[in-house]
Order: sequence, then structure tokens, then C-alpha cells
Amino acid sequence: MVVYLNGKVVSKADAKVSVYDHGFLYGDGIFEGIRVYSGNIFRLKQHIDRLYESAQSLMLEIPMTHEQVTQATIDTVAASGLQDCYIRLVVSRGVGDLGIDPANCPKATVVIIVDTISLYPAELYEKGVALVTSSVPRIPMKCFDPRIKSLNYLNNIMAKIEARRAGVPEALMLNVDGHVAECTADNVFIVKDGELRTPDLMQGALGGITRQTVLELATEKKIPTYEGVIGRHDLYNADECFLTGTAAEVVPIISLDGRQIGDGKPGEMTHALLAAYRAVRVLDGAKVEYKTEAATS
Repeated sequence: MVVYLNGKVVSKADAKVSVYDHGFLYGDGIFEGIRVYSGNIFRLKQHIDRLYESAQSLMLEIPMTHEQVTQATIDTVAASGLQDCYIRLVVSRGVGDLGIDPANCPKATVVIIVDTISLYPAELYEKGVALVTSSVPRIPMKCFDPRIKSLNYLNNIMAKIEARRAGVPEALMLNVDGHVAECTADNVFIVKDGELRTPDLMQGALGGITRQTVLELATEKKIPTYEGVIGRHDLYNADECFLTGTAAEVVPIISLDGRQIGDGKPGEMTHALLAAYRAVRVLDGAKVEYKTEAATS
């Protein structure tokens, strides 16, 4: 495992950030989670674009151009020697003082971590996953736009704790109006009467790269799609349900709050979209040229 830290590629042991960094002190920063499949960094451009959009909203100046961040990401993956891995790209406000004022942080910290990732067990893609609804609502849009992928994930973490205590891997999160927003780390889709439906981004969902990929694949397959308001009633009575995310890819959901969804098994459209996603993930992105002396651990 290797880490890019402010211009240098270092080992995990040498990857150290100051305790005065505002990312550590206040969660003041942004990040992207990116997958690498057989040496292909999936949709790298889209991830970097979203990183810069988050930075723009937070008035966080990234001390590198779009092209420089892209090349640094590719080079760090090459240095790792890992063909199938996970990238965590982090930009914090940088080192400042104990005050909250970001003006005291002269330069942002840029970190690119390349490592392996823990995934859902393979059998869950065949059997499906149960969900519960969290009592923790998503932060309202008028307080903080959830389309910004920030380092402050306490809202999601509290919902994840509820999921674990309920004995399930994920929890559904509603917005303050009681509409479906997303899960703690994934976007949510349902299938009803042949139509693919997902909450629109104004309901409190992050604009997931996997979410957008699935919508595009559905369009290619002539599957009608809907982005709008969805309630738990719609999930309880859906024909199929699945989640999408960088780690999850497309994982089927078979129940919510003890209510069986559809026939209680992963559905045909879920399987079809998962297969289509796995076919495109090694084609759409940036190819890495590995060096023979690259590290492998």
C-alpha cells in the first residue's frame, strides 16, 4: 500500500498528517472513493470533476490542476502495483490552528491512498440483503448540500451504527420530510412495473458515480427511468430493490423493516444491470501503466 502526500509517494508508515490539519480537527475537506479494475481506474474523470465541484462549493482551493490530480492518481496506482484496488482521494483545508477560521490554513493537504478494499460477501449478490430504516434523517439541503462529498460523515455514521445494531449491513435514510434519500454509503433504486426509479438529488442523495452509470446503462437497455420523490411505501411495494455504490457496485435488497420486497429474491433487472455494470467497469476509465519494480504491498 502506498500513499501520495502533498507531492510525494510514501509508504503507509510514513503517511502522516499534522494534528492541526482542519480535516482532522473539523472534518473540513472533501474526498472521493474510486475503484480500479484490472488496471483501469473506473470513471476517473467523473470522480475528479466531482471533487472539484465539491471544492468549489466549500471555497476550498486545491493546489493542483485537474490534470495534475488525475496524473498523480494514475502514478500512485502504478507505484502500488495493485491491479484491483480502491483509491481514497482526500483534500483537506490544510494545517492551521485550533480556531475554526479557514483563513488560517494557507495551503490544502492532498492525499491519495491506494489500498485493497473490503467488499460485500459474494453470496449476498445471489441471496440479497436486508435493510432497516434509520431514525437518523439526512442533513437537510438548506443546512448543507449532500451533493458535496465532505469529510464530515457523522450523519451517515450514526445511521450505520443503527444498521449494525439491527444486524443488517446497511440502513435506509430519509430526509426531514420523510422521503427516501439514500443509504449510509449507497444510493437506492427500486423497480416497479418495469420502470427503474431512484430519488432525485434534491431529496438528500449524493450524486453517485455508480448511480449515474446505472441510469445510463438502463437508458441503453431501453429501460424507462424516473428520478423524483420516493417514499418507504414505494420500497415496501416494489418489485425489486437494489443499492449502488463504489464498493457495493449493484447489490440486491430483499427486505426493508421486516417487509419482503417482491418475491424476496434478487430480481431480473437487478441481475441484468449488475452484469452490464461489471462489463463496462474495465472499459470506461483511465488505464494504468505499471512499472516492473512497483511495490505490491
